Amino acid sequence: MILSDQLFRHSEWMPMSSSNKSLLEIKGLSKTYQNNFQALKKIDLKIQKGEFVILLGLSGSGKSTLLRCINRLIEPNEGAIIFENSDITQMSKQTLRRTRRNIGMIFQEFNLIPGFSVKTNVMTGRLGYLSTWKSIKLTVNKEISELAEQNLKRVGLQDFSKQKARNLSGGQKQRVAIARALMQEPRILLADEPVASLDPATADSVMKYLGQLNKNENITIICSLHFLSLARKYGSRVVALKAGELVFDGLPDEITNERFQQIYGENAEEIDIR
Repeated sequence: MILSDQLFRHSEWMPMSSSNKSLLEIKGLSKTYQNNFQALKKIDLKIQKGEFVILLGLSGSGKSTLLRCINRLIEPNEGAIIFENSDITQMSKQTLRRTRRNIGMIFQEFNLIPGFSVKTNVMTGRLGYLSTWKSIKLTVNKEISELAEQNLKRVGLQDFSKQKARNLSGGQKQRVAIARALMQEPRILLADEPVASLDPATADSVMKYLGQLNKNENITIICSLHFLSLARKYGSRVVALKAGELVFDGLPDEITNERFQQIYGENAEEIDIR
Protein backbone atom coordinates (compact mmCIF):
# COMPACT_ATOMS: atom_id res chain seq x y z
CA MET A 1 0.00 0.00 0.00
CA ILE A 2 1.40 3.38 -1.06
CA LEU A 3 -0.04 6.46 0.57
CA SER A 4 0.38 8.77 -2.40
CA ASP A 5 1.37 8.70 -6.06
CA GLN A 6 5.00 8.86 -4.99
CA LEU A 7 6.65 6.97 -2.18
CA PHE A 8 9.37 9.33 -1.03
CA ARG A 9 12.62 7.39 -1.17
CA HIS A 10 15.60 8.36 0.93
CA SER A 11 18.03 8.23 -1.99
CA GLU A 12 16.07 10.94 -3.79
CA TRP A 13 16.79 13.68 -1.30
CA MET A 14 19.55 12.69 1.10
CA PRO A 15 23.03 14.01 0.22
CA MET A 16 25.22 11.00 -0.40
CA SER A 17 28.45 10.54 1.52
CA SER A 18 31.75 10.50 -0.30
CA SER A 19 31.97 6.72 0.09
CA ASN A 20 28.38 6.30 -1.24
CA LYS A 21 27.90 3.34 1.11
CA SER A 22 25.10 2.81 3.59
CA LEU A 23 25.86 2.08 7.23
CA LEU A 24 22.82 -0.20 7.28
CA GLU A 25 20.90 -1.73 4.39
CA ILE A 26 17.76 -3.83 4.78
CA LYS A 27 16.74 -5.95 1.81
CA GLY A 28 13.42 -7.75 1.43
CA LEU A 29 12.97 -8.18 5.18
CA SER A 30 9.91 -10.18 6.23
CA LYS A 31 8.73 -11.56 9.55
CA THR A 32 5.70 -13.75 10.27
CA TYR A 33 4.99 -14.84 13.84
CA GLN A 34 3.76 -18.30 14.85
CA ASN A 35 0.16 -17.07 14.98
CA ASN A 36 0.49 -16.28 11.23
CA PHE A 37 0.57 -12.53 11.87
CA GLN A 38 2.81 -10.99 9.21
CA ALA A 39 4.58 -8.13 10.98
CA LEU A 40 6.94 -7.14 8.15
CA LYS A 41 6.42 -7.49 4.41
CA LYS A 42 9.47 -7.21 2.17
CA ILE A 43 10.97 -4.09 3.76
CA ASP A 44 13.75 -2.35 1.80
CA LEU A 45 15.61 0.44 3.58
CA LYS A 46 19.00 2.14 3.50
CA ILE A 47 20.38 4.12 6.46
CA GLN A 48 23.33 6.47 6.04
CA LYS A 49 25.82 7.25 8.79
CA GLY A 50 24.78 10.22 10.93
CA GLU A 51 21.06 10.10 10.18
CA PHE A 52 18.34 10.48 12.80
CA VAL A 53 15.58 8.30 11.40
CA ILE A 54 12.12 8.37 13.00
CA LEU A 55 9.84 5.35 12.57
CA LEU A 56 6.16 6.27 12.61
CA GLY A 57 3.15 3.99 12.57
CA LEU A 58 0.31 2.54 14.61
CA SER A 59 0.95 -0.03 17.31
CA GLY A 60 1.26 -3.32 15.45
CA SER A 61 2.53 -1.68 12.26
CA GLY A 62 5.90 -3.44 12.55
CA LYS A 63 8.13 -0.76 14.10
CA SER A 64 9.31 -2.79 17.10
CA THR A 65 9.71 -5.93 15.01
CA LEU A 66 11.88 -4.04 12.53
CA LEU A 67 14.13 -2.64 15.25
CA ARG A 68 14.50 -6.02 16.93
CA CYS A 69 15.25 -7.77 13.66
CA ILE A 70 18.15 -5.39 13.02
CA ASN A 71 20.11 -6.81 15.96
CA ARG A 72 18.42 -10.24 15.78
CA LEU A 73 16.56 -10.04 19.04
CA ILE A 74 13.86 -11.33 16.70
CA GLU A 75 14.78 -13.67 13.86
CA PRO A 76 13.37 -12.59 10.48
CA ASN A 77 11.91 -15.20 8.14
CA GLU A 78 13.62 -13.84 5.05
CA GLY A 79 15.71 -10.96 3.79
CA ALA A 80 19.12 -9.51 4.54
CA ILE A 81 20.34 -6.94 7.07
CA ILE A 82 23.68 -5.57 5.92
CA PHE A 83 25.56 -3.68 8.64
CA GLU A 84 28.99 -2.37 7.67
CA ASN A 85 29.13 -4.78 4.71
CA SER A 86 28.23 -7.90 6.73
CA ASP A 87 24.87 -9.69 6.73
CA ILE A 88 23.61 -9.89 10.32
CA THR A 89 21.09 -12.60 9.40
CA GLN A 90 23.92 -14.96 8.42
CA MET A 91 26.21 -14.40 11.41
CA SER A 92 27.21 -17.06 13.88
CA LYS A 93 26.40 -16.41 17.54
CA GLN A 94 30.00 -15.42 18.24
CA THR A 95 30.17 -12.97 15.33
CA LEU A 96 26.73 -11.58 16.21
CA ARG A 97 27.87 -10.95 19.78
CA ARG A 98 30.80 -8.86 18.50
CA THR A 99 28.59 -7.00 16.03
CA ARG A 100 26.00 -6.14 18.70
CA ARG A 101 28.68 -4.10 20.47
CA ASN A 102 28.19 -1.54 17.70
CA ILE A 103 24.38 -1.53 17.92
CA GLY A 104 22.96 0.03 21.08
CA MET A 105 19.35 -0.59 22.11
CA ILE A 106 17.03 1.59 24.18
CA PHE A 107 13.65 0.19 25.28
CA GLN A 108 10.33 1.79 26.22
CA GLU A 109 10.33 0.14 29.66
CA PHE A 110 13.98 1.02 30.39
CA ASN A 111 15.01 -2.59 31.25
CA LEU A 112 17.04 -1.54 34.27
CA ILE A 113 17.75 -3.72 37.31
CA PRO A 114 15.79 -1.89 40.06
CA GLY A 115 17.93 -3.02 43.00
CA PHE A 116 21.23 -2.12 41.35
CA SER A 117 22.77 1.31 41.59
CA VAL A 118 22.56 3.68 38.65
CA LYS A 119 26.27 3.25 37.99
CA THR A 120 26.12 -0.55 38.06
CA ASN A 121 23.22 -0.52 35.61
CA VAL A 122 25.27 1.63 33.28
CA MET A 123 28.31 -0.62 33.66
CA THR A 124 26.31 -3.62 32.44
CA GLY A 125 26.32 -2.02 29.01
CA ARG A 126 29.93 -3.15 28.70
CA LEU A 127 29.24 -6.85 29.23
CA GLY A 128 29.42 -7.56 25.50
CA TYR A 129 33.14 -6.84 25.63
CA LEU A 130 33.92 -9.15 28.57
CA SER A 131 34.56 -12.83 29.05
CA THR A 132 32.36 -14.70 31.53
CA TRP A 133 35.08 -14.51 34.19
CA LYS A 134 35.64 -10.77 33.75
CA SER A 135 31.90 -10.11 33.76
CA ILE A 136 31.69 -11.60 37.26
CA LYS A 137 34.11 -8.90 38.42
CA LEU A 138 32.34 -6.13 36.51
CA THR A 139 31.68 -3.84 39.49
CA VAL A 140 35.36 -3.70 40.50
CA ASN A 141 36.66 -2.98 37.01
CA LYS A 142 38.24 0.47 37.33
CA GLU A 143 38.34 1.21 33.61
CA ILE A 144 34.67 0.37 33.11
CA SER A 145 33.76 2.29 36.26
CA GLU A 146 35.43 5.42 34.89
CA LEU A 147 33.70 4.98 31.52
CA ALA A 148 30.35 4.66 33.31
CA GLU A 149 30.97 7.94 35.16
CA GLN A 150 31.77 9.64 31.85
CA ASN A 151 28.57 8.39 30.24
CA LEU A 152 26.44 9.39 33.21
CA LYS A 153 27.90 12.87 32.83
CA ARG A 154 26.91 12.86 29.15
CA VAL A 155 23.26 12.46 30.16
CA GLY A 156 23.42 14.80 33.14
CA LEU A 157 23.17 12.13 35.86
CA GLN A 158 26.68 12.18 37.32
CA ASP A 159 25.27 13.02 40.76
CA PHE A 160 22.94 10.00 40.77
CA SER A 161 25.49 7.19 40.34
CA LYS A 162 25.00 5.67 43.80
CA GLN A 163 21.20 5.82 43.86
CA LYS A 164 19.14 2.70 43.28
CA ALA A 165 17.54 2.63 39.86
CA ARG A 166 14.13 2.01 41.42
CA ASN A 167 14.22 5.47 43.03
CA LEU A 168 14.54 7.41 39.78
CA SER A 169 11.82 9.14 37.78
CA GLY A 170 10.83 7.76 34.37
CA GLY A 171 12.88 10.34 32.51
CA GLN A 172 15.93 9.68 34.66
CA LYS A 173 15.59 5.93 34.10
CA GLN A 174 15.54 6.43 30.35
CA ARG A 175 18.65 8.60 30.55
CA VAL A 176 20.35 5.81 32.52
CA ALA A 177 19.34 3.45 29.71
CA ILE A 178 20.91 5.82 27.18
CA ALA A 179 24.12 5.94 29.23
CA ARG A 180 24.12 2.14 29.39
CA ALA A 181 23.80 1.92 25.60
CA LEU A 182 26.66 4.39 25.21
CA MET A 183 28.92 2.01 27.14
CA GLN A 184 29.00 -0.08 23.97
CA GLU A 185 30.48 2.85 22.02
CA PRO A 186 27.83 2.15 19.37
CA ARG A 187 27.86 3.24 15.77
CA ILE A 188 24.07 3.07 15.72
CA LEU A 189 21.38 3.40 18.40
CA LEU A 190 17.99 1.69 18.10
CA ALA A 191 15.36 3.34 20.31
CA ASP A 192 12.03 1.50 20.58
CA GLU A 193 9.43 4.09 21.61
CA PRO A 194 11.77 5.50 24.27
CA VAL A 195 9.36 8.25 25.36
CA ALA A 196 6.00 6.45 25.12
CA SER A 197 5.62 6.12 28.90
CA LEU A 198 6.82 9.66 29.71
CA ASP A 199 4.97 12.95 30.12
CA PRO A 200 5.39 15.49 27.27
CA ALA A 201 8.05 17.67 28.93
CA THR A 202 10.12 14.66 29.99
CA ALA A 203 9.72 13.07 26.56
CA ASP A 204 11.14 16.17 24.93
CA SER A 205 14.09 16.24 27.34
CA VAL A 206 14.96 12.60 26.60
CA MET A 207 14.75 13.25 22.86
CA LYS A 208 17.06 16.22 23.38
CA TYR A 209 19.80 13.93 24.69
CA LEU A 210 19.39 11.62 21.70
CA GLY A 211 19.50 14.64 19.40
CA GLN A 212 22.74 15.84 20.97
CA LEU A 213 24.35 12.42 20.51
CA ASN A 214 23.31 12.45 16.88
CA LYS A 215 24.48 15.99 16.10
CA ASN A 216 27.54 16.29 18.31
CA GLU A 217 28.90 12.74 18.02
CA ASN A 218 27.47 11.64 14.67
CA ILE A 219 25.82 8.56 16.17
CA THR A 220 23.22 7.17 13.80
CA ILE A 221 19.81 6.79 15.46
CA ILE A 222 16.66 4.91 14.46
CA CYS A 223 13.87 5.82 16.86
CA SER A 224 10.22 4.75 16.81
CA LEU A 225 7.73 7.39 17.93
CA HIS A 226 4.06 8.32 17.76
CA PHE A 227 4.51 12.08 18.05
CA LEU A 228 4.98 13.86 14.73
CA SER A 229 5.99 17.09 16.52
CA LEU A 230 9.03 15.29 18.00
CA ALA A 231 9.76 13.71 14.64
CA ARG A 232 9.88 17.13 13.02
CA LYS A 233 11.98 18.59 15.82
CA TYR A 234 14.65 15.91 16.05
CA GLY A 235 14.49 13.68 12.98
CA SER A 236 16.38 14.18 9.74
CA ARG A 237 14.16 11.62 8.04
CA VAL A 238 10.86 9.82 8.65
CA VAL A 239 10.02 6.26 7.67
CA ALA A 240 6.40 5.17 8.18
CA LEU A 241 5.08 1.62 8.41
CA LYS A 242 1.50 0.48 8.04
CA ALA A 243 0.43 -3.15 8.41
CA GLY A 244 4.02 -4.28 7.97
CA GLU A 245 4.68 -2.31 4.79
CA LEU A 246 6.86 0.73 4.22
CA VAL A 247 4.46 3.46 3.11
CA PHE A 248 6.46 6.67 3.49
CA ASP A 249 10.14 7.59 3.37
CA GLY A 250 11.07 11.24 3.31
CA LEU A 251 11.61 14.48 5.17
CA PRO A 252 9.65 15.17 8.38
CA ASP A 253 8.08 18.31 6.93
CA GLU A 254 6.74 16.31 3.98
CA ILE A 255 4.24 14.57 6.25
CA THR A 256 1.15 16.71 5.79
CA ASN A 257 -1.97 16.30 7.88
CA GLU A 258 -3.43 14.20 5.06
CA ARG A 259 -0.46 11.84 5.05
CA PHE A 260 -0.53 11.65 8.83
CA GLN A 261 -4.16 10.50 8.70
CA GLN A 262 -3.33 7.99 5.98
CA ILE A 263 -0.70 6.48 8.29
CA TYR A 264 -2.71 6.61 11.54
CA GLY A 265 -6.31 6.62 10.34
CA GLU A 266 -8.73 9.24 9.05
CA ASN A 267 -9.79 10.31 12.55
CA ALA A 268 -6.22 10.69 13.84
CA GLU A 269 -5.19 14.10 15.15
CA GLU A 270 -1.62 15.21 15.56
CA ILE A 271 -0.66 15.98 19.16
CA ASP A 272 1.93 18.73 19.54
CA ILE A 273 4.06 18.12 22.64
CA ARG A 274 6.79 20.64 21.89
